[in-house]
Amino acid sequence: MFRSALASGFNFSDGSQGGRPPYDAVLIFKVLVLQSLYSLSDDQTEYQIKDRLSFMRFLGLDLCQSVPDAKTIWLYRERLKKKALMDRLFGLFEQALRERGYLAMGGQIVDASIIQAPRQCMTKEEKAQVKAGDIPQA
Repeated sequence: MFRSALASGFNFSDGSQGGRPPYDAVLIFKVLVLQSLYSLSDDQTEYQIKDRLSFMRFLGLDLCQSVPDAKTIWLYRERLKKKALMDRLFGLFEQALRERGYLAMGGQIVDASIIQAPRQCMTKEEKAQVKAGDIPQA
């Protein structure tokens, strides 16, 4: 569903002049989705893809396959921005999630409780003992 919109954003050469073949456009979009959901920099995205098997599985990569480096991630994202496709693509992505009953919320705290931490109340004598390397009796 994203391939046609992505193809218009990445206008690479036909490969007749050689060079490394480009990464699959859908793979790069998945990388950008992970980067957005986890608020990762380009360098952190590259590292996390190499480090986390769950990221590799989501991207459909095997352990022996090459991973897009930080510069490549930046290059692809800038091409999409230049063509003003980022908002459209992420809008399609959010719509597809909603249609399937999911809601992607990045940067949300799932469970947080605020509790009062006990205060440490030591007397001057106890503080002096601690500074001297001794353990106070109480």
